[in-house]
Amino acid sequence: MSQPAPSRSLSQTDRTRHRRLREQGSHDRADLDAILAAGFVCHLGVAVDGSVMVVSTVYGSDGSTLYVHGSVASRSLVASPAANVCVTVTHVDGLVLARSVFEHGVNYRSAMIFGVPRRVTDPDEKWTGLRCLTEQVTPGQWDYARRPTRKELAATSLLALTLDEASVKIRTGAPDDGDTPDAELGLWAGELPLHTRWGTLRADPALPTGIEPPPHLAERQGTALG
Repeated sequence: MSQPAPSRSLSQTDRTRHRRLREQGSHDRADLDAILAAGFVCHLGVAVDGSVMVVSTVYGSDGSTLYVHGSVASRSLVASPAANVCVTVTHVDGLVLARSVFEHGVNYRSAMIFGVPRRVTDPDEKWTGLRCLTEQVTPGQWDYARRPTRKELAATSLLALTLDEASVKIRTGAPDDGDTPDAELGLWAGELPLHTRWGTLRADPALPTGIEPPPHLAERQGTALG
């Protein structure tokens, strides 16, 4: 059964309301989708037994559900099955270098997703979720590499979190002090963009001679990330 089309506006709750830097906030669902599509590493924060744990892990999004590789976080959530979590994804696009240190900043795109995740136990959904996650990290790899065995599937922890409650912030552009008295200081101000690109493939030393990388990997060399 196909998933219903997501609303094009993000829900506004007490947790997603933009209280600071409201001009950088977005309620456009397309911005959330773009931020998630541009990366594959997230930080999952959860409170367990009075302590806060933040786990760096990989994710995949199918447009309505965020699948997160569980491991340590999944075991922690077994002890607190109704625990709320916060998943964050951030892309740094550059530095904003103003005339005063106070006005310095960062150009970025970020998303926070809130909710109570569930452990994926259904084999078919776990298969689908792992494919989503794998293709998020390396498009084309699921159909190229050997897929998980039943034993490997059972040993893999996967969490699912809906995208129903999310907050997005984006900053672009120049410093904000161009029309202040600091503009008369005669200091350079502007942006220092940050671009991340994939490098050149490095073959496994144990790889036999004559095995070439598949097109979906070879074509990714030198391309931009995010």
